Amino acid sequence: MKIGTKQFDFQHHTYVMGILNVTPDSFSDGGNYDTLDKALLHTKQMVDDGADIIDIGGESTRPGHRRITDQEEIDRVLPVIEAVKREFDVPVSLDTYKSAVAAEGIAAGIDLLNDIWGLQFDDQLGKMVADSGLAYCLMHNRKEISEDLTPEGFVGQMQQDIQRALDAGIAKEQIILDPGVGFAKTQEQNLMVIGNLDRLTALGYPVLLGTSRKSVIDYVLHIPTDERLAATLATTAEAVFHGCGIVRVHDVKENVQFIRMLERTREKRVK
Repeated sequence: MKIGTKQFDFQHHTYVMGILNVTPDSFSDGGNYDTLDKALLHTKQMVDDGADIIDIGGESTRPGHRRITDQEEIDRVLPVIEAVKREFDVPVSLDTYKSAVAAEGIAAGIDLLNDIWGLQFDDQLGKMVADSGLAYCLMHNRKEISEDLTPEGFVGQMQQDIQRALDAGIAKEQIILDPGVGFAKTQEQNLMVIGNLDRLTALGYPVLLGTSRKSVIDYVLHIPTDERLAATLATTAEAVFHGCGIVRVHDVKENVQFIRMLERTREKRVK
């Protein structure tokens, strides 16, 4: 898959997407990068550490977050997108589910759209993505938790989401799947999804796993967000072993090194 000017070989490598939240209230790093100078400095660090994609988000999607207006989100992300595109040779992803925000991002040169609602929020977004030809990350999400969700049921729901995207005119070659860890799932269901990633990669689409510092780690280990790196790396291992194409993370350097080591040892495995 081509994202921006870069070719991504998702069948043979797991890439690292660095998180750039330009928000005051994200669960882990809210307020850390909410000025242009801070955002660019953090982007440089992530690029230097090996990030393959930078994912820019202007609205927190943590549980209980405050939904902001389209214009407020545009005002947060647009200057950062423009500056990152100008200063760095790295594909830029925009984390939004709103067509008005996406339109501004597309005009500013984004390379990937990361949609946490999988075209369920905004009826205009699908055609916009289809017409743009951009890579599109479709995340599993629902308005309510299904208490009886099984691995088979989860895959079935993702197939429905894929069909929604295809019906909107988005090409199969544009689509990346995100299982939506932390969204509309119990913590046991989050663990089930992580433990069954091979069922999702079997659908034939690149898969993005986003577990970095999330509450599912606290559920298992009862540790604060700033102590969740090792556990995040455990989920990165699951992503690599089950053929996921991307991990979306806060700690870029550690994940890049971890993946490189895993992949080199995997190359030497005797079958």
